[in-house]
Amino acid sequence: MRLTILGGGGFRVPLVYRALLEDPTESVSEVVLYDTDPRRVAVIAEVLTHLARDHRAPVPVRVARGLDEAVAGADFVFSAIRVGGTAGRIRDERIPLAEGVLGQETVGAGGVLYGLRTIPVAVRIAERVAALAPGAWVINFTNPAGMVTEAMSRVLGDRVIGICDSPVGLVRRAARAAGADPAAFGAGRVGYDYVGLNHLGWLRSLTVEGAEVLPRLLADDAALGSFEEGRLFGGEWLRTLGALPNEYLHYYYFRRETLGSVRDTPQTRGEFLDRQQGGFFERAAAAGGPDAAYALWERTRMEREETYLAHSREASGGWQRDSHDLEGGGYDRVALALMHAIVGDSGTRLILNVRNGATVPQLAPDAIVETVCEVTAAGAHPLSCTPLREDQLGLMLQVKAVERAAVEAAVGTDDRAALRALALHPLVDSPAVAARILERAAKEA
Repeated sequence: MRLTILGGGGFRVPLVYRALLEDPTESVSEVVLYDTDPRRVAVIAEVLTHLARDHRAPVPVRVARGLDEAVAGADFVFSAIRVGGTAGRIRDERIPLAEGVLGQETVGAGGVLYGLRTIPVAVRIAERVAALAPGAWVINFTNPAGMVTEAMSRVLGDRVIGICDSPVGLVRRAARAAGADPAAFGAGRVGYDYVGLNHLGWLRSLTVEGAEVLPRLLADDAALGSFEEGRLFGGEWLRTLGALPNEYLHYYYFRRETLGSVRDTPQTRGEFLDRQQGGFFERAAAAGGPDAAYALWERTRMEREETYLAHSREASGGWQRDSHDLEGGGYDRVALALMHAIVGDSGTRLILNVRNGATVPQLAPDAIVETVCEVTAAGAHPLSCTPLREDQLGLMLQVKAVERAAVEAAVGTDDRAALRALALHPLVDSPAVAARILERAAKEA
């Protein structure tokens, strides 16, 4: 089975390859990397060489010279591209901040700007996959994942599935805090009801061995204080919500505090990653050899994980991430589980970004939602869920309107859609602000 990774020079590609090396089924026979930056993909290939060196049956890696070569004949295509690089991310963050609204790569005005830039490229990828590998499954991790998956689904239908590591991380942390044996999750003895959009969802039920444990967890401040989302949101607010929100909802529920934290720091997350990862690729390219490249990558990865969501953590009192959350990725394991479920026709349940169908009746059937799915050889099928509360549904409806408008703008079917997408976002407080953000983004592109 051939796996193609688009964005093959991405910093987290070694996490995917490491998961493949640890896969007891050895289901992937070849990994094909493609990236528009030859230096980056060459460095990452060196890191993979180190990972494979002592493995008894390493998965062969090949670097493709072009997109068509990369996708032709692929069984799975993993899309993790960053259109515009970290320089584009910095603009997505700084332009909104200059107007007094949040700048973040997937949330708010920054997320809309990123989507507008990324969707045309993602649609082109979908078209080439449809032409050259019509039987392939596309696993999309490109952010903003829900928006990009929705755009690609217009070409590929249900053969594109979006993934994110945030929901499964939330479930695992909550189950651990509720006293569940970590092995229970892998054995399927932990059940959950999760629904929303990418980076905007809620864990509304959690069962261990069939018994509901979420109300007891929400009532226990000590247990809530033992994991990230509990510390981010605080027990009183979580009990008020009656659910555990995805970590990215901190930007919505505590927008003033988070915005203040971002504005008070000398660099945005994009600026930090631009310096950190730019330095890594420069040093690794000069160091020469797989061992040096891997050592530099591992040190840089740990620093990256330790600083994840730093502004939100600072806004909620300042605290360090737990050691078991520093392993990195998580999305690599979700991608592998998804591939196994499709190939093995297993009926595995995963939280994925898929077409809504009738899961949330108030949304269009083709709208991409993030929810619990059953995965078989026919793809990912969203399960029915209990009705959303009015506050959850209202936020979902508004942000989905933003996402769909951004898609329309990016594919060129509505010349007013970009302004609508920005101005209607809950974290943008004025159409005039939205217009200025768009104008400045166009000038700086």
